Amino acid sequence: MVHVLSGRTLIHPLDPERSRVFYGEQLGLAVYREFGTGPERGTVYFLGGGFLELSGRSETPPSPAVRLWMQVEDVTAAHEELLAKGVEIARPPVREPWGLIEMWLTDPDGTRIVLVEVPADHPIRYRPGI
Repeated sequence: MVHVLSGRTLIHPLDPERSRVFYGEQLGLAVYREFGTGPERGTVYFLGGGFLELSGRSETPPSPAVRLWMQVEDVTAAHEELLAKGVEIARPPVREPWGLIEMWLTDPDGTRIVLVEVPADHPIRYRPGI
């Protein structure tokens, strides 16, 4: 059995500096650590219970099959904040038939990101026996 101690999503952006501006300044993700120097340095951001690492450089765009799911406390407030920072929103917040409130955006390389709010009455918040 593999005993996983930590995990992270690894992205090799087309333009690392542009992606650092997007994730660090526009989305406002906190930096966990940086490594290396100059424009090619790696940056690891906190993602709640996980991490997002931008490192290296890719010559090809990301696969459309890759998506990032980020739970936020208040998706409406996040929507307003991101609009004020000039982030293009692919789809504003919508309560989905499954009860979550979701907003979609795209990073500079085309990676789709869903920001999700879990309402207080949603079954995902219920854990039997707790």
